[in-house]
Amino acid sequence: MNPYPRVGVSGFIDIPLGPTPITMIQISRSRLGTWLLATLAAVALTTLAHAKSPKNLLVVTVTKGFRHSSIPTAEKTLSALAAKTGDFTVDFVRNDADMAQKMTLAALAKYDGVIFANTTGDLPLPDKDGFLKWIQSGKAFVGMHSASDTFRGHKPLDPYNVMLGGEFLTHGAQATVECINQDPNHPACKHFGPTYKIHDEIYILDGFQRPTVHGLLTLDKHPNSGMPGDYPIAWAKKVGKGRIFYTSLGHREDVWESDPYRKHITGGIRWALGLEKGDATPQRTTAKLSREESKAGFKPLYNGDNLIGWHARNASGHQSWSSQNGMLVNVMGKEHGTDLVSDAKFMNFTIRYEYMVPKGANSGLYLRGRHEIQIFDDFDAKVPKDSGNGGLYSIKAADQFASRKAGEWQSVEATMIGNRLTVTLNGVKIHDNVEVPRATGGELDRNLDAPGPILLQGDHGAVAFRNVRVKELK
Repeated sequence: MNPYPRVGVSGFIDIPLGPTPITMIQISRSRLGTWLLATLAAVALTTLAHAKSPKNLLVVTVTKGFRHSSIPTAEKTLSALAAKTGDFTVDFVRNDADMAQKMTLAALAKYDGVIFANTTGDLPLPDKDGFLKWIQSGKAFVGMHSASDTFRGHKPLDPYNVMLGGEFLTHGAQATVECINQDPNHPACKHFGPTYKIHDEIYILDGFQRPTVHGLLTLDKHPNSGMPGDYPIAWAKKVGKGRIFYTSLGHREDVWESDPYRKHITGGIRWALGLEKGDATPQRTTAKLSREESKAGFKPLYNGDNLIGWHARNASGHQSWSSQNGMLVNVMGKEHGTDLVSDAKFMNFTIRYEYMVPKGANSGLYLRGRHEIQIFDDFDAKVPKDSGNGGLYSIKAADQFASRKAGEWQSVEATMIGNRLTVTLNGVKIHDNVEVPRATGGELDRNLDAPGPILLQGDHGAVAFRNVRVKELK
Protein backbone atom coordinates (compact mmCIF):
# COMPACT_ATOMS: atom_id res chain seq x y z
CA MET A 1 0.00 0.00 0.00
CA ASN A 2 1.22 3.52 -0.79
CA PRO A 3 1.96 5.08 2.61
CA TYR A 4 1.52 8.70 1.39
CA PRO A 5 -1.76 10.68 1.21
CA ARG A 6 -3.57 10.31 -2.12
CA VAL A 7 -5.73 13.16 -3.55
CA GLY A 8 -8.90 11.74 -5.06
CA VAL A 9 -11.01 13.11 -7.91
CA SER A 10 -13.57 14.42 -5.47
CA GLY A 11 -11.10 16.85 -3.97
CA PHE A 12 -10.50 14.79 -0.89
CA ILE A 13 -7.35 12.93 0.18
CA ASP A 14 -7.17 9.45 1.64
CA ILE A 15 -4.90 8.85 4.62
CA PRO A 16 -4.25 5.31 5.84
CA LEU A 17 -4.57 5.07 9.62
CA GLY A 18 -3.93 1.42 10.21
CA PRO A 19 -2.25 -1.65 8.88
CA THR A 20 -5.03 -2.43 6.45
CA PRO A 21 -5.87 -0.35 3.35
CA ILE A 22 -9.56 -0.10 4.23
CA THR A 23 -9.20 2.08 7.34
CA MET A 24 -9.18 5.60 5.91
CA ILE A 25 -10.33 9.14 6.63
CA GLN A 26 -10.92 11.99 4.24
CA ILE A 27 -10.14 15.69 4.58
CA SER A 28 -10.72 18.54 2.21
CA ARG A 29 -8.06 20.36 0.17
CA SER A 30 -8.54 23.46 2.30
CA ARG A 31 -7.37 21.58 5.33
CA LEU A 32 -4.47 19.90 3.52
CA GLY A 33 -1.97 22.68 4.16
CA THR A 34 -2.69 22.75 7.86
CA TRP A 35 -2.40 18.98 8.08
CA LEU A 36 0.90 18.89 6.20
CA LEU A 37 2.42 21.58 8.42
CA ALA A 38 1.34 19.72 11.52
CA THR A 39 2.68 16.45 10.15
CA LEU A 40 6.04 17.98 9.18
CA ALA A 41 6.34 19.59 12.61
CA ALA A 42 5.62 16.29 14.30
CA VAL A 43 8.22 14.55 12.13
CA ALA A 44 10.78 17.24 12.93
CA LEU A 45 10.11 16.99 16.64
CA THR A 46 10.40 13.20 16.48
CA THR A 47 13.67 13.48 14.57
CA LEU A 48 15.08 15.94 17.09
CA ALA A 49 13.95 13.75 19.95
CA HIS A 50 15.78 10.80 18.48
CA ALA A 51 18.92 12.74 17.52
CA LYS A 52 21.92 11.94 19.69
CA SER A 53 22.95 14.83 21.88
CA PRO A 54 26.67 15.33 22.52
CA LYS A 55 28.04 13.58 25.59
CA ASN A 56 29.19 15.81 28.41
CA LEU A 57 32.73 15.38 29.72
CA LEU A 58 34.41 16.96 32.71
CA VAL A 59 38.14 17.56 32.17
CA VAL A 60 40.20 17.65 35.38
CA THR A 61 43.66 19.27 35.33
CA VAL A 62 44.16 19.82 39.06
CA THR A 63 47.62 18.90 40.35
CA LYS A 64 48.91 18.27 43.86
CA GLY A 65 52.34 17.15 42.75
CA PHE A 66 54.37 17.86 39.64
CA ARG A 67 52.55 20.16 37.23
CA HIS A 68 53.18 19.53 33.55
CA SER A 69 53.81 22.51 31.30
CA SER A 70 51.71 20.73 28.66
CA ILE A 71 48.45 21.11 30.62
CA PRO A 72 47.33 24.28 28.78
CA THR A 73 48.04 22.49 25.50
CA ALA A 74 46.05 19.50 26.74
CA GLU A 75 43.07 21.71 27.59
CA LYS A 76 43.27 23.43 24.21
CA THR A 77 43.54 20.09 22.41
CA LEU A 78 40.56 18.55 24.17
CA SER A 79 38.44 21.64 23.46
CA ALA A 80 39.42 21.46 19.79
CA LEU A 81 38.60 17.76 19.56
CA ALA A 82 35.22 18.34 21.15
CA ALA A 83 34.42 21.10 18.65
CA LYS A 84 35.74 19.10 15.70
CA THR A 85 33.91 15.85 16.38
CA GLY A 86 30.71 17.22 17.88
CA ASP A 87 30.55 13.97 19.86
CA PHE A 88 31.13 15.53 23.24
CA THR A 89 31.39 18.80 25.12
CA VAL A 90 34.04 19.64 27.69
CA ASP A 91 33.86 21.50 30.95
CA PHE A 92 36.94 22.08 33.09
CA VAL A 93 38.00 21.55 36.70
CA ARG A 94 41.21 23.55 37.11
CA ASN A 95 41.43 24.16 40.85
CA ASP A 96 40.16 23.07 44.25
CA ALA A 97 37.16 25.40 44.11
CA ASP A 98 36.09 23.96 40.75
CA MET A 99 36.48 20.46 42.15
CA ALA A 100 34.41 21.21 45.23
CA GLN A 101 31.66 22.67 43.04
CA LYS A 102 31.61 20.39 40.00
CA MET A 103 32.59 17.00 41.39
CA THR A 104 29.99 16.37 44.05
CA LEU A 105 27.79 13.41 43.19
CA ALA A 106 24.90 15.76 42.52
CA ALA A 107 26.98 17.87 40.13
CA LEU A 108 28.41 14.80 38.38
CA ALA A 109 24.90 13.65 37.49
CA LYS A 110 24.90 15.83 34.36
CA TYR A 111 28.17 14.37 33.00
CA ASP A 112 28.75 11.19 31.02
CA GLY A 113 32.38 10.84 31.99
CA VAL A 114 35.56 12.42 33.30
CA ILE A 115 39.01 12.99 31.81
CA PHE A 116 42.03 13.25 34.10
CA ALA A 117 44.53 15.12 31.91
CA ASN A 118 47.96 15.06 33.58
CA THR A 119 46.59 15.23 37.11
CA THR A 120 48.99 14.44 39.97
CA GLY A 121 48.88 13.80 43.71
CA ASP A 122 46.02 13.22 46.11
CA LEU A 123 43.19 15.27 44.66
CA PRO A 124 40.61 16.77 47.05
CA LEU A 125 37.59 14.94 45.61
CA PRO A 126 34.43 15.77 47.59
CA ASP A 127 33.47 12.08 47.74
CA LYS A 128 36.21 9.82 46.39
CA ASP A 129 34.40 6.53 47.07
CA GLY A 130 31.24 7.93 45.56
CA PHE A 131 33.19 9.12 42.53
CA LEU A 132 34.60 5.63 41.91
CA LYS A 133 31.14 4.10 42.28
CA TRP A 134 29.79 6.72 39.86
CA ILE A 135 32.28 5.51 37.24
CA GLN A 136 31.34 1.89 37.92
CA SER A 137 27.68 2.75 37.36
CA GLY A 138 28.35 3.15 33.63
CA LYS A 139 30.38 6.32 33.18
CA ALA A 140 33.55 6.92 31.18
CA PHE A 141 36.94 7.50 32.73
CA VAL A 142 39.81 8.65 30.51
CA GLY A 143 43.31 9.16 31.85
CA MET A 144 46.31 10.70 30.10
CA HIS A 145 49.96 10.42 31.17
CA SER A 146 50.20 11.38 34.85
CA ALA A 147 46.64 10.31 35.60
CA SER A 148 48.59 7.28 36.90
CA ASP A 149 50.65 9.64 39.12
CA THR A 150 47.43 10.49 40.95
CA PHE A 151 46.64 8.94 44.36
CA ARG A 152 49.83 6.91 44.00
CA GLY A 153 52.31 5.66 46.55
CA HIS A 154 49.71 4.17 48.87
CA LYS A 155 50.12 0.61 50.13
CA PRO A 156 48.16 -1.38 49.26
CA LEU A 157 47.44 0.14 45.88
CA ASP A 158 44.89 2.95 46.14
CA PRO A 159 41.37 1.99 44.93
CA TYR A 160 41.68 4.69 42.26
CA ASN A 161 44.75 3.01 40.76
CA VAL A 162 43.16 -0.42 41.09
CA MET A 163 40.35 0.97 38.94
CA LEU A 164 42.83 2.58 36.55
CA GLY A 165 44.92 -0.57 36.17
CA GLY A 166 48.29 0.52 37.56
CA GLU A 167 50.27 3.48 38.84
CA PHE A 168 53.36 5.45 37.89
CA LEU A 169 56.59 4.19 39.41
CA THR A 170 59.38 6.07 37.66
CA HIS A 171 60.73 7.23 34.32
CA GLY A 172 64.08 7.74 32.66
CA ALA A 173 65.14 10.29 30.07
CA GLN A 174 62.65 11.02 27.33
CA ALA A 175 63.05 8.44 24.59
CA THR A 176 61.96 7.55 21.08
CA VAL A 177 60.12 4.25 21.16
CA GLU A 178 58.08 2.10 18.81
CA CYS A 179 54.95 1.11 20.68
CA ILE A 180 53.53 -2.26 19.65
CA ASN A 181 49.92 -2.00 18.48
CA GLN A 182 48.12 -4.76 20.36
CA ASP A 183 44.68 -4.13 18.86
CA PRO A 184 44.60 -2.55 15.37
CA ASN A 185 40.78 -2.71 15.43
CA HIS A 186 40.28 -0.64 18.56
CA PRO A 187 39.21 3.00 18.01
CA ALA A 188 42.27 4.20 19.94
CA CYS A 189 44.68 2.28 17.70
CA LYS A 190 43.03 1.65 14.34
CA HIS A 191 44.85 4.54 12.66
CA PHE A 192 48.26 3.10 13.64
CA GLY A 193 50.19 0.47 11.77
CA PRO A 194 51.83 -2.45 13.60
CA THR A 195 53.80 0.09 15.65
CA TYR A 196 53.50 3.72 16.74
CA LYS A 197 56.78 5.61 16.85
CA ILE A 198 56.83 8.48 19.31
CA HIS A 199 59.28 10.56 21.36
CA ASP A 200 57.96 11.17 24.86
CA GLU A 201 58.53 10.58 28.54
CA ILE A 202 57.84 6.88 28.94
CA TYR A 203 56.50 5.70 32.28
CA ILE A 204 57.53 2.56 34.11
CA LEU A 205 54.43 1.37 35.94
CA ASP A 206 53.83 -0.40 39.23
CA GLY A 207 50.95 -2.63 40.25
CA PHE A 208 50.04 -3.34 36.63
CA GLN A 209 48.04 -6.53 36.18
CA ARG A 210 47.91 -7.44 32.50
CA PRO A 211 45.24 -10.14 33.00
CA THR A 212 42.79 -7.40 34.06
CA VAL A 213 43.17 -5.09 31.03
CA HIS A 214 42.82 -5.12 27.26
CA GLY A 215 46.21 -4.04 25.97
CA LEU A 216 46.31 -1.34 23.30
CA LEU A 217 49.94 -0.19 23.13
CA THR A 218 52.98 -1.75 24.80
CA LEU A 219 56.74 -2.18 24.68
CA ASP A 220 58.64 -5.46 24.90
CA LYS A 221 61.78 -3.81 26.29
CA HIS A 222 62.70 -1.00 28.66
CA PRO A 223 62.45 2.38 26.87
CA ASN A 224 65.93 3.43 28.02
CA SER A 225 68.04 0.37 28.79
CA GLY A 226 66.53 -1.95 26.20
CA MET A 227 66.22 -4.71 28.81
CA PRO A 228 63.51 -7.18 27.70
CA GLY A 229 60.23 -7.08 29.57
CA ASP A 230 56.60 -6.04 29.55
CA TYR A 231 56.21 -2.25 29.59
CA PRO A 232 52.56 -1.26 29.01
CA ILE A 233 51.72 2.06 27.41
CA ALA A 234 47.94 2.16 26.89
CA TRP A 235 44.98 -0.06 27.67
CA ALA A 236 41.22 -0.31 27.98
CA LYS A 237 39.20 -2.07 30.64
CA LYS A 238 35.75 -2.25 32.15
CA VAL A 239 34.99 -1.69 35.82
CA GLY A 240 31.42 -2.61 36.59
CA LYS A 241 29.50 -0.92 33.78
CA GLY A 242 32.11 1.83 33.46
CA ARG A 243 34.71 2.05 30.69
CA ILE A 244 38.32 2.96 31.41
CA PHE A 245 40.80 4.20 28.80
CA TYR A 246 44.34 5.09 29.84
CA THR A 247 47.41 6.14 27.88
CA SER A 248 50.70 6.96 29.57
CA LEU A 249 51.70 9.17 26.63
CA GLY A 250 51.21 12.93 26.74
CA HIS A 251 54.07 14.52 28.64
CA ARG A 252 55.19 16.84 25.85
CA GLU A 253 53.34 19.70 24.18
CA ASP A 254 54.24 18.48 20.70
CA VAL A 255 52.75 15.08 21.52
CA TRP A 256 49.41 16.68 22.39
CA GLU A 257 49.58 18.69 19.17
CA SER A 258 50.45 15.72 16.93
CA ASP A 259 47.80 14.18 14.70
CA PRO A 260 48.51 10.52 15.62
CA TYR A 261 48.19 11.23 19.34
CA ARG A 262 45.01 13.24 18.84
CA LYS A 263 43.49 10.35 16.91
CA HIS A 264 44.66 8.00 19.66
CA ILE A 265 42.92 9.88 22.47
CA THR A 266 39.86 10.72 20.35
CA GLY A 267 39.33 7.03 19.68
CA GLY A 268 39.84 6.24 23.35
CA ILE A 269 37.36 8.92 24.42
CA ARG A 270 34.75 7.77 21.90
CA TRP A 271 35.13 4.17 23.04
CA ALA A 272 34.88 5.10 26.73
CA LEU A 273 31.70 7.06 26.01
CA GLY A 274 30.19 4.11 24.17
CA LEU A 275 30.14 5.98 20.85
CA GLU A 276 32.32 3.44 19.09
CA LYS A 277 32.74 -0.29 19.48
CA GLY A 278 35.96 -1.82 20.73
CA ASP A 279 37.10 -4.84 22.69
CA ALA A 280 37.85 -4.59 26.39
CA THR A 281 38.46 -8.30 26.99
CA PRO A 282 41.92 -9.03 28.45
CA GLN A 283 44.10 -10.76 25.85
CA ARG A 284 45.37 -14.25 26.53
CA THR A 285 49.11 -14.82 26.48
CA THR A 286 48.79 -18.60 26.35
CA ALA A 287 51.04 -20.08 23.65
CA LYS A 288 49.30 -21.02 20.42
CA LEU A 289 50.66 -23.05 17.54
CA SER A 290 49.84 -22.57 13.90
CA ARG A 291 47.72 -25.24 12.28
CA GLU A 292 50.72 -26.35 10.23
CA GLU A 293 52.94 -26.75 13.29
CA SER A 294 50.26 -28.61 15.20
CA LYS A 295 49.79 -31.04 12.31
CA ALA A 296 53.57 -31.47 12.09
CA GLY A 297 53.70 -32.56 15.73
CA PHE A 298 55.14 -29.48 17.46
CA LYS A 299 54.16 -28.77 21.06
CA PRO A 300 54.72 -25.63 23.16
CA LEU A 301 57.57 -25.97 25.63
CA TYR A 302 56.75 -22.59 27.23
CA ASN A 303 53.03 -22.09 27.85
CA GLY A 304 53.17 -18.27 27.56
CA ASP A 305 51.56 -17.72 30.96
CA ASN A 306 53.93 -18.90 33.68
CA LEU A 307 56.99 -21.01 34.49
CA ILE A 308 55.14 -24.31 34.77
CA GLY A 309 57.27 -26.95 33.07
CA TRP A 310 60.54 -25.22 34.00
CA HIS A 311 62.75 -25.14 37.08
CA ALA A 312 65.81 -23.22 38.22
CA ARG A 313 69.12 -25.00 37.84
CA ASN A 314 70.14 -23.56 41.19
CA ALA A 315 67.12 -23.48 43.46
CA SER A 316 68.95 -21.34 46.02
CA GLY A 317 70.28 -18.86 43.47
CA HIS A 318 68.81 -15.52 42.48
CA GLN A 319 65.53 -16.29 40.70
CA SER A 320 65.89 -13.97 37.73
CA TRP A 321 63.33 -15.51 35.36
CA SER A 322 59.70 -14.50 34.98
CA SER A 323 56.85 -14.82 32.50
CA GLN A 324 55.83 -11.44 31.11
CA ASN A 325 53.18 -10.96 28.43
CA GLY A 326 54.03 -14.17 26.60
CA MET A 327 57.81 -13.87 27.11
CA LEU A 328 60.25 -15.81 29.26
CA VAL A 329 62.36 -12.94 30.61
CA ASN A 330 65.72 -13.08 32.37
CA VAL A 331 66.59 -9.75 34.00
CA MET A 332 70.10 -9.05 35.16
CA GLY A 333 70.76 -6.68 38.02
CA LYS A 334 73.52 -6.52 40.61
CA GLU A 335 73.09 -10.24 41.26
CA HIS A 336 73.81 -12.92 38.70
CA GLY A 337 70.79 -14.88 37.59
CA THR A 338 70.43 -18.64 37.34
CA ASP A 339 69.84 -20.99 34.43
CA LEU A 340 66.31 -22.14 33.63
CA VAL A 341 65.83 -25.82 32.78
CA SER A 342 62.88 -27.58 31.16
CA ASP A 343 61.31 -30.46 33.04
CA ALA A 344 60.92 -32.38 29.78
CA LYS A 345 63.88 -34.16 28.23
CA PHE A 346 64.56 -34.89 24.58
CA MET A 347 66.83 -37.08 22.47
CA ASN A 348 66.13 -36.48 18.78
CA PHE A 349 64.08 -33.37 18.14
CA THR A 350 63.54 -30.07 16.35
CA ILE A 351 63.19 -26.94 18.46
CA ARG A 352 62.01 -23.54 17.28
CA TYR A 353 62.29 -20.39 19.36
CA GLU A 354 62.66 -16.62 19.22
CA TYR A 355 64.90 -14.52 21.43
CA MET A 356 65.84 -10.89 22.03
CA VAL A 357 68.80 -9.36 23.85
CA PRO A 358 69.73 -5.79 24.83
CA LYS A 359 72.95 -4.11 23.79
CA GLY A 360 76.04 -6.02 24.86
CA ALA A 361 74.17 -9.06 26.16
CA ASN A 362 75.45 -12.63 26.29
CA SER A 363 73.33 -15.75 26.76
CA GLY A 364 72.68 -19.12 25.19
CA LEU A 365 70.33 -22.08 24.74
CA TYR A 366 71.60 -25.59 25.50
CA LEU A 367 70.25 -28.61 23.61
CA ARG A 368 69.90 -31.61 25.93
CA GLY A 369 71.48 -29.32 28.52
CA ARG A 370 74.90 -29.96 26.95
CA HIS A 371 75.29 -28.23 23.58
CA GLU A 372 75.09 -24.43 23.59
CA ILE A 373 73.84 -22.38 20.67
CA GLN A 374 75.34 -19.03 21.57
CA ILE A 375 73.23 -15.89 21.94
CA PHE A 376 75.30 -12.74 21.72
CA ASP A 377 75.00 -9.11 20.64
CA ASP A 378 77.55 -9.03 17.84
CA PHE A 379 75.64 -7.21 15.10
CA ASP A 380 78.35 -4.59 14.70
CA ALA A 381 81.11 -7.19 14.48
CA LYS A 382 79.84 -8.81 11.26
CA VAL A 383 82.28 -11.70 11.80
CA PRO A 384 81.05 -15.20 12.79
CA LYS A 385 82.77 -16.72 15.85
CA ASP A 386 82.11 -19.86 17.83
CA SER A 387 81.51 -17.55 20.80
CA GLY A 388 79.38 -15.21 18.68
CA ASN A 389 75.68 -15.21 17.94
CA GLY A 390 74.59 -18.59 16.56
CA GLY A 391 77.96 -20.19 17.19
CA LEU A 392 78.28 -23.66 18.73
CA TYR A 393 80.21 -22.49 21.72
CA SER A 394 83.82 -23.73 21.79
CA ILE A 395 83.19 -25.97 18.76
CA LYS A 396 82.26 -24.10 15.58
CA ALA A 397 81.39 -20.63 14.32
CA ALA A 398 78.33 -20.06 12.14
CA ASP A 399 78.87 -20.64 8.41
CA GLN A 400 77.36 -17.23 7.68
CA PHE A 401 76.78 -14.07 9.69
CA ALA A 402 73.01 -13.77 10.24
CA SER A 403 72.67 -11.71 13.44
CA ARG A 404 70.13 -8.96 13.91
CA LYS A 405 70.50 -5.80 15.97
CA ALA A 406 70.12 -5.80 19.73
CA GLY A 407 66.49 -5.19 20.64
CA GLU A 408 65.18 -7.09 17.60
CA TRP A 409 63.60 -10.52 17.80
CA GLN A 410 65.65 -13.30 16.23
CA SER A 411 64.41 -16.76 15.25
CA VAL A 412 66.11 -20.14 15.43
CA GLU A 413 65.29 -23.65 14.26
CA ALA A 414 67.63 -26.38 15.46
CA THR A 415 67.41 -30.10 14.73
CA MET A 416 69.48 -32.56 16.73
CA ILE A 417 69.68 -36.24 15.78
CA GLY A 418 72.25 -38.31 17.58
CA ASN A 419 75.33 -36.11 17.84
CA ARG A 420 74.61 -34.10 14.70
CA LEU A 421 73.11 -30.65 14.62
CA THR A 422 71.57 -28.39 11.97
CA VAL A 423 70.74 -24.76 12.84
CA THR A 424 68.93 -21.99 10.94
CA LEU A 425 69.22 -18.44 12.30
CA ASN A 426 66.86 -15.75 10.99
CA GLY A 427 66.13 -17.80 7.89
CA VAL A 428 69.82 -18.53 7.14
CA LYS A 429 71.25 -22.04 7.57
CA ILE A 430 74.36 -21.50 9.68
CA HIS A 431 75.17 -25.12 10.68
CA ASP A 432 74.46 -28.10 8.42
CA ASN A 433 74.56 -31.56 9.98
CA VAL A 434 77.52 -30.62 12.18
CA GLU A 435 78.96 -33.28 14.47
CA VAL A 436 78.96 -32.25 18.13
CA PRO A 437 81.22 -34.87 19.75
CA ARG A 438 81.39 -33.30 23.21
CA ALA A 439 79.62 -30.94 25.57
CA THR A 440 80.37 -27.30 24.87
CA GLY A 441 81.05 -26.01 28.40
CA GLY A 442 78.71 -24.97 31.21
CA GLU A 443 76.71 -28.16 30.57
CA LEU A 444 74.44 -29.97 33.02
CA ASP A 445 76.28 -33.26 32.52
CA ARG A 446 78.27 -35.18 29.91
CA ASN A 447 75.91 -38.08 29.31
CA LEU A 448 75.97 -37.45 25.56
CA ASP A 449 73.96 -40.54 24.59
CA ALA A 450 71.06 -39.82 26.95
CA PRO A 451 68.05 -37.54 26.54
CA GLY A 452 68.38 -34.13 28.16
CA PRO A 453 66.42 -30.93 28.81
CA ILE A 454 66.48 -27.52 27.19
CA LEU A 455 68.54 -25.12 29.28
CA LEU A 456 68.28 -21.34 29.00
CA GLN A 457 71.40 -19.59 30.23
CA GLY A 458 70.56 -17.06 32.90
CA ASP A 459 73.82 -16.22 34.64
CA HIS A 460 75.50 -14.21 31.87
CA GLY A 461 73.10 -11.57 30.57
CA ALA A 462 69.56 -10.38 30.04
CA VAL A 463 67.50 -12.20 27.42
CA ALA A 464 63.89 -12.94 26.52
CA PHE A 465 62.48 -16.00 24.77
CA ARG A 466 59.09 -16.54 23.19
CA ASN A 467 57.30 -19.10 21.00
CA VAL A 468 59.43 -21.99 22.24
CA ARG A 469 58.09 -25.20 20.68
CA VAL A 470 59.48 -28.68 20.15
CA LYS A 471 58.83 -31.63 17.87
CA GLU A 472 60.21 -35.00 18.95
CA LEU A 473 61.76 -37.16 16.22
CA LYS A 474 62.28 -40.88 16.05
